[in-house]
Amino acid sequence: MKKILIASLLLLTAVFFSCKKNQEVNQSPTDKTKLKVGLVFDVGGRGDKSFNDAAYKGLEKAKKDFGIDFEVIDPGDGADRESALRKLASNPEIGIVFGVGFIFTEDINKIAMDFPKKKFGCVDYSVNPEAKMPDNLVALEFKEEEGSFLVGALAALATKTNKVGFIGGMESSLIRKFEKGFTQGAKFINPDINVLVTYVSVTGEGFKNPGKAEEIAISQYSKGADIIYHASGLSGIGLFKAAKENKKLAIGVDMDQYKEAEGFVLTSMVKIVDEVIYQTIADFKNGTFKGGVKSLGLKEKGVGYVYDDNNKNMFLPAYKDKLDEITKKIIAGEIKVSAE
Repeated sequence: MKKILIASLLLLTAVFFSCKKNQEVNQSPTDKTKLKVGLVFDVGGRGDKSFNDAAYKGLEKAKKDFGIDFEVIDPGDGADRESALRKLASNPEIGIVFGVGFIFTEDINKIAMDFPKKKFGCVDYSVNPEAKMPDNLVALEFKEEEGSFLVGALAALATKTNKVGFIGGMESSLIRKFEKGFTQGAKFINPDINVLVTYVSVTGEGFKNPGKAEEIAISQYSKGADIIYHASGLSGIGLFKAAKENKKLAIGVDMDQYKEAEGFVLTSMVKIVDEVIYQTIADFKNGTFKGGVKSLGLKEKGVGYVYDDNNKNMFLPAYKDKLDEITKKIIAGEIKVSAE
């Protein structure tokens, strides 16, 4: 009887462990290894209706298509970038961390070296040819000057005063790419055009000061500019307010900003920040993530401008034809656009 009892216990034990093993084998790998992404916003944070919102859109698309989880941090004035990145990188559930904005360059370099087993991406990373990037970091940079060249050309075609304006957020090498491209494009069409240029600030505060941007826009409009292009993040809301009140035209940036001043936004220079975030997450998920520099211009469809049912009535057919011609020449290298 004792032997039968022992045999029965052994049989039950074997059945238990067999079932447990089968249960483990049948458990979905995605349940155990669900990808989680971390992202730290740039100055201005989510709700800027521009750069940061585009990045968030990429996260949402990845969540919908891949079933990922994500955690975001808004560092406010940007002073806590390093600690925000470190907090996300320290989370064992998070496999890849993004910093959104060129201001992250130095901090994300440091964190990527401190966490060599994690992957990192930086949008608008400031590439230094003389410095080695960590292998686990991808620098996602755009040729903003090329997209800005196109909207500058459009502004020169559409202006009735021969005077246009540019408002930059923070006076920096990155935002000067927008300014220089815009000016080159305008002068490509009309060498005698007058381009008014003003920056909101010399610090990151310039990306979240709509009041100051509105003052600048009103000043430029009063000086004769009838079209103003901005690269100033959340501050751009001030430009759109001034455009509506003065019944002048504005050009948006990063995302389609037509709805910010319907009927007064000629176009927007768009950067596919959302798609870059999405594709980088896809690469990580598929095991094809590769560190290094990824530069996106007109050829790679990384930048462009908006032409759709909302604004096409503001374009003469000749405008679109001319921009298509310029686009082909930039891609072919027949028109050289300088970022300096």
